[in-house]
Amino acid sequence: MRVLLFALAALAALANVSAAADKPNFLIIYADDLGWGETSIQGCKDIQTPHIDSIAKNGIRFTQGYVAATYCSPSRAGLMTGRYPTRFGHEFNSTARKTGLDLKETTAADRLRSLGYATACVGKWHLGEAPEYLPMKQGFDEFYGTVKNTAFFKPKEFVDSRVSNDVHPVTDESFYTTDAYAQRSADWIGKQKGKPWFLYLPFNAQHAPLQATEEHLAKVKNITDEKRKTFAAMMIAMDDAVGKVLAKIRENGEEENTLIFFIGDNGGPTQGTTSQNGGLRGFKMTTFEGGPRVPFFAQWKGHWPAGKVEDRPVMNLDVLPTMIAAAGGKVDPSWKIDGVDLTPYVTGKNSARPHETMYWRYGAQWGIRHGDMKLVVSRGGSGQPELYDLTKDVAESKDLASAQPETVAQLQKLWDAWSAQQAPPSAPDEQAETLQPKPKKNARRARKKAA
Repeated sequence: MRVLLFALAALAALANVSAAADKPNFLIIYADDLGWGETSIQGCKDIQTPHIDSIAKNGIRFTQGYVAATYCSPSRAGLMTGRYPTRFGHEFNSTARKTGLDLKETTAADRLRSLGYATACVGKWHLGEAPEYLPMKQGFDEFYGTVKNTAFFKPKEFVDSRVSNDVHPVTDESFYTTDAYAQRSADWIGKQKGKPWFLYLPFNAQHAPLQATEEHLAKVKNITDEKRKTFAAMMIAMDDAVGKVLAKIRENGEEENTLIFFIGDNGGPTQGTTSQNGGLRGFKMTTFEGGPRVPFFAQWKGHWPAGKVEDRPVMNLDVLPTMIAAAGGKVDPSWKIDGVDLTPYVTGKNSARPHETMYWRYGAQWGIRHGDMKLVVSRGGSGQPELYDLTKDVAESKDLASAQPETVAQLQKLWDAWSAQQAPPSAPDEQAETLQPKPKKNARRARKKAA
C-alpha cells in the first residue's frame, strides 16, 4: 500500500510539473516617465539600451503603443485591472494619496494567482499607501519596493515583505533602487523553478529626482549637459538591470516559456528631466500623443514572431487579457475588461485592429482616437477640440477641425457616450489649476490658418 501511495504521489508531482511547464511565465517591466524616443531602438542617439532593445529585436516593437492614462498612478491602475481607470474613478494621482486602487477591482496578480501562479511586485507601487492597498493585499505573494515616488538612494517609504509588511526607510548608504530591484527580481525568479510565475517590475526610473551612481555616470562622460548626463546614467542603469533579469530567465532555461512586456507608464516630462518623446507633441500629463504614446515592446520566443514591427494601435489594458489567455484562463464578460488578447493579432490570425477606438480623460483634458483620426483637448493646445490625422501628422501640427466638422461631431459624440459611462473622480485633482487647457488668443483664427 505504501508503494502504491508513493507511486501515486510521484505521478501527481509529475503532473503538477507538467502543468506548470505548460503555463508560461509573465514579466511586466514598467518604466517610469520614459519618453517614446528614449530607447536606442526608438531612435535615441546619445543613450544606448541594448538589453531593453533586445526585447523588441527578439519579439515585437509596437510603434503605436498607448497607455490608458497619461499620469503615473492611473496608468498603473489600468495596467493592473485591464480596465480604463476612469471606470472606477482612478483619474488622478490624488486617488493613490487619498486611498488607493479601488478594493472592488481585481488585479492581474489576483487573477493569475487563482490560476496557480506565484506572484511578486518589485519596484514602485503607487496604488495606495495604507496597508489594505499594498501589493500583499492585491494578489502579490511578495513585495519589495516603494509605496510611491521617492528617492533612488535610501528611499524613505520602502517595504520588504520578506522581512515585514511595515513601511520603513532604507538606511544602507549604498542602496540604489534600480540596482536593488534587479537583484531582488533575479533572486525571486531563481526561487520559482517548477511553478509558473508572474513578476511585475515597475522601476521608478526615469522619474525625478534625477539621481545616478558614480559607476553609471562614468559611462556617459561624453554628455556635457549635467541634467542629461544624469538622466542617461539612470537609463543605462535601468538597461543593465533589465539585462540581469533577462539573463536569470535564460539561466533558468525559461526564455521560451516567458512572455515579457516592456512598457512606459506615460510620456516623458521633457522640461523636468530632458526626456525625449520622439517628435510627438506634448508630454506627461497631456493628452497630445506625447502623453499616452509610450515605448511598448513584447517578447515570447517560439510563440510570437521575432523582429516584428507592429503598427496597429495597442494599449496597456491588453496585457491582462493577453496573460490570462496565455495561462489557459478565460476572460469572463462580467469582468468588463477593456483590453484584448493580443496573441491572435500578433500571430496573424486576426488582421483587424485590436482597438478601433481609444479614449482618454484627465480632468478638463481628453482625447479620442477613432481609426487614425484623433480629437483632443489638451494643455498646450487651443482649449477647443482639435482634430488630427495621425497617419499624416503624428506631431499633431495641422488642426483639421474647421475643415472636417462632421468628423469632429462624430468623434465628439463617441467620446461623450464613453465619458458618460465613466465614474466621477474618486479624489479631486490636486493640480487641476495648473493643468487646465487654456484657450489662446486668436485660437479660432489659428485653427483656420492651420486648416
